[in-house]
Amino acid sequence: MQSRHIVQAAIAAAFLLSTGAASAGTATSSFNVTATVAANCTITTTPVAFGAYDPVVTNASTALNANGTVSIACTKGAAPNVTLGAGANASGATRRMKGAVATPDYLTYELYLPPTTVPGAACSYTAPTVWNTSGPANILTATAAPSKAARSYNVCGSVQSAQDVAADSYTDTVVATVNF
Repeated sequence: MQSRHIVQAAIAAAFLLSTGAASAGTATSSFNVTATVAANCTITTTPVAFGAYDPVVTNASTALNANGTVSIACTKGAAPNVTLGAGANASGATRRMKGAVATPDYLTYELYLPPTTVPGAACSYTAPTVWNTSGPANILTATAAPSKAARSYNVCGSVQSAQDVAADSYTDTVVATVNF
C-alpha cells in the first residue's frame, strides 16, 4: 500500500510540474520571411524554312513566303521585347542567305513582324514591318506576361521575287534576343 501512495505522489508531482506551476515564464518574438523574384525570360526559336525557290517560273514574279517562330517564357508581369539581328550575311540593312559554293551567290530575304502582338497571330505580307533591332516600330513589344507560360510569335519571312541566283543551297543565321 505504501508503494501505491509513493506512485500517486510521484504522479501528482509530475502533473504539477507539467502544468507550468514551476515555470518561470515565456517570451515570444516574430520575424519576417522574405524572397525576391527577379524578371527573367527564356527564348527559343524554330527556323524559317523557305523550301524551294524557283527564280525562272514560280518566283519570277511572286515572292516565296514562309514563317518560323520565336517563343518566350517570362516571369509573370515581365514586359519583354524581342529583336532580330540582321543575320550573318547581311549587306548593310539587306538580309541575305549565302550559297554553299566557294564563290557564292546571295539570296536576299526579309523577316517581318506579325501584324499584331497577339501570340500566334498569322503572318500578313500586306504592308509588313521589318523586324530588326532598332526603332520601336521594328521590335516586337509583347504585353506583360500573364503567367510564366511560353508565348509564341510568328516570324514572317519573304524571299523577294525575280532574283538571278545560281542553283545552290542557301543559309543564314539570325540571332533572336529577348530583352526584359
